[in-house]
Amino acid sequence: MFEKSVRSTGAEAAMTKIPKTRPGLTLAAVAVVQFMVSLDLSVVNVGLPRIAAGLGFSSVGLTWVIHAYALTFGGLLLLGGKAADRYGHRRILLFGLGSFGLASLLGGLSQEPGHLVAARAAQGIGAAALAPAALALLTATFPTGRARVRAFGVWSAMNAAGGALGVLAGGVLTEYAGWRWVMFVNVPMAACALALAWRGVSADPPAARGGRPDVPGAVLATAGLTLLVFGIVRTDQYAWTSPVTLTTLVVAAVLLAAFVHVERTTAREPLIRLGLFANRSVAGANAYNLLVGAAMASAFYFVSLYLQRVLGTGAALTGVMFLPFALGVVVGSVLAVKLGYRLAPRTLLVVGGLMTATGFAWFGLISPDGAFLADVLGPSIVASVGFGLCLAPVVSTATAGVAAHEAGTASGLLNSSRQIGASLGLAALGTAAHDRTGPIATPATLSDGYALGLTLSAALLVAAVLIALTVLRRTSPPVPAERTGERAPLPARD
Repeated sequence: MFEKSVRSTGAEAAMTKIPKTRPGLTLAAVAVVQFMVSLDLSVVNVGLPRIAAGLGFSSVGLTWVIHAYALTFGGLLLLGGKAADRYGHRRILLFGLGSFGLASLLGGLSQEPGHLVAARAAQGIGAAALAPAALALLTATFPTGRARVRAFGVWSAMNAAGGALGVLAGGVLTEYAGWRWVMFVNVPMAACALALAWRGVSADPPAARGGRPDVPGAVLATAGLTLLVFGIVRTDQYAWTSPVTLTTLVVAAVLLAAFVHVERTTAREPLIRLGLFANRSVAGANAYNLLVGAAMASAFYFVSLYLQRVLGTGAALTGVMFLPFALGVVVGSVLAVKLGYRLAPRTLLVVGGLMTATGFAWFGLISPDGAFLADVLGPSIVASVGFGLCLAPVVSTATAGVAAHEAGTASGLLNSSRQIGASLGLAALGTAAHDRTGPIATPATLSDGYALGLTLSAALLVAAVLIALTVLRRTSPPVPAERTGERAPLPARD
């Protein structure tokens, strides 16, 4: 009896040490994670010329500073989401944050080109683990009602603000602190998010061992997605019709087709349950997200080049000129929270997509003798507010009706669609803009090429709106639990 009592007391004491979920700290941790990941996607770009000079990169080798991150991040997102579901969202989030922060530190200390490329690849691995785990935690902690609308509004604001402010931070840090700080800047953010997650996120239950992991599916999906991204990002060196690009994309398609076959027939626990795609919310939101990712990545690229190569703006000032876009996204995200209590997510996706398309079409009117106030500020405000309106609803829609044990998988899938869309859109629209520019690069020809790319970005957003109208179901606005007379559901735990 005494031994039982001691064991019981010990078990109770151990249980009291397990941290409970603190929604506020969880939201703060996820917000910092998303800001950091989004900022990292753009902060490095502005510093590339200084990086090349500092480490002695060749013009071709320099592209791998971007490609190494894109390959590991895009290729491993599905695996990261599945790992979060299988081994616990908190565990994978902490692992991802530690890996990302350490890789950023080592990248800033690089002495040779190979060191920085390896660090960027390691950053991608960390990001592929933490991005879907963070989004799954947000979905589980805020399952319904006003709290969910507000939480996803905060997430969307940090997501877009990180991307826009990354351009500003990259220009300022590169010009005044040195290129190494575009890597070092991630270290304190990763440490902050790690501390918040450690204190605010509940401990994971024991790792699930219900079925054997789908190793063949994981290998096929990772190899297929990595080759797909690899083939797309190298179209700046090899044309779309070149044997190298065609072979790479065909092999990627074969591997992904084999992955689908394995998922349909495996007796193991599948990497992705294909039944997820029968959920129209999941399928429609991912298609919408792919097109939005393609349009946004391309627009950022073209506007940045227009400011620097056509209008002759410096790197730091270019970053400052992106501030209205960042603020507009925050405004749009706040509006999405307020309107989200009255309007269905599909309605916000349509309105936000049309506003963003209008802004990009306005950007398409740029000219070689343009000015910031006339050609950049106005469309920036329209496009950014629209983008802020649709960010939170697309994430909320993509995880609606998904079981808690598949939240990580659904989040990884959504991140994958955006990353692949960004790579595909930038490669395809970049090729179109380059063809329009022609062999002689003058302010006039460059402006024509960028204008075409921005107009095509607007067309992609119109296509996204059509998907929202035809694929997503009509739904009612989320009804806050406090208005129904029912008790609000407790935050779900991993």
